[in-house]
Amino acid sequence: MATTFFLQSEVQNPYKLYEKMLRENPVYWDNSNNHWAVYSYEGCKAILSSPFVQIPETNQTNKIGLNEYALSITSKLARLSNGVLHEIARHSAMHLFDNMKAVAIGVIIENLLDKENNKNETDWVNSICKKLPVAVILKSFDFNEKDCDFISGKIEQLIKIMLPNKTLGQVEAVNEISKKIYTITERHLYALNFYKSIIKTLSQKYNIAPDETASFCVINLIGLFIQSYDAGRGILSNSLLQIINNPNLSKNNFTYSEFLQKSVIETLRFDPPIHNTKRVAVNGIALNDAKIKEGEAILIVLAAANRDSRKFSNPNTYNIERANNSEHLTFGIGSHNCIAKYFSVSLATEALSYLLERYKTIKLLEKNIQYEPMVNARLPRNIYISLT
Repeated sequence: MATTFFLQSEVQNPYKLYEKMLRENPVYWDNSNNHWAVYSYEGCKAILSSPFVQIPETNQTNKIGLNEYALSITSKLARLSNGVLHEIARHSAMHLFDNMKAVAIGVIIENLLDKENNKNETDWVNSICKKLPVAVILKSFDFNEKDCDFISGKIEQLIKIMLPNKTLGQVEAVNEISKKIYTITERHLYALNFYKSIIKTLSQKYNIAPDETASFCVINLIGLFIQSYDAGRGILSNSLLQIINNPNLSKNNFTYSEFLQKSVIETLRFDPPIHNTKRVAVNGIALNDAKIKEGEAILIVLAAANRDSRKFSNPNTYNIERANNSEHLTFGIGSHNCIAKYFSVSLATEALSYLLERYKTIKLLEKNIQYEPMVNARLPRNIYISLT
């Protein structure tokens, strides 16, 4: 039996393994890695929505030596917290989303492309996908150009904070940058008109001090930077690949915007950037014939669930007209579902719309796509295209 853990950079087609597991072991105990792996749509959905699972806790004693700013970020991010801390963090992020202002995505894309020396060979990943989502978040909160450039330039260093097992070098890199980014973000939030009302609302709702509430807001805006960098780049990368690789998609039944939005949604089902996520059982759970015990780890293979034929007809076919594509599990469900899901789809749709309207021909120059050496995410390292 193949291991449930593998680097995406080392597997040409993980969906073949997922298909085999869906057929033979939809709920599987991986003895070598000491965890359950859940592949079926119904199984993944049940675990994600169960009140008896939590996000696994990491760095409980801080033996790795994160500084106070990095430690505060990891403890108050919605993505990493449980219970009331998660509830406060999630509501902080939702209030921030509600106050984002619209920005001209096309202008940002063109400014990024103008920095390219040769549009006959542009790396879509490094020129746009790693930069656009973070830039949109920053500009939507009126960060100045200097701070936009600084945070965008350091975000790849900061996201190491999300790694469950960090090397000493990665800890040092996170510590080096976390205070500076926290301070910049805090300063900008304090200057925004809506900030005081958010602090007041959350402080009253949860009966916590305004300073404590403020830290949740600062940290979860930083969380949006992080999330927009990793997941955002994946959605933009994979969505463009599917558009290029499926030139015969029917556009007749939709407006152009509808067509692109449906393409993005189907990409999130068919080839999502995030392939799996982890939980830990805090109570016993019965799933199919499996008995998951308290304390046991669970790997939820979202990308497999999205290809489950019991949920999606002809799941290995890219079909934007399938009626239930939006029921994919890429953004999760339940209390930890991704709050950026509508923003992410809208961003990718608008970015692709601008690109395809601005340039008559977009040609993929290298079809053999290489992926980052990551377990949970399948992110292209490069996508070389020509724009004419």
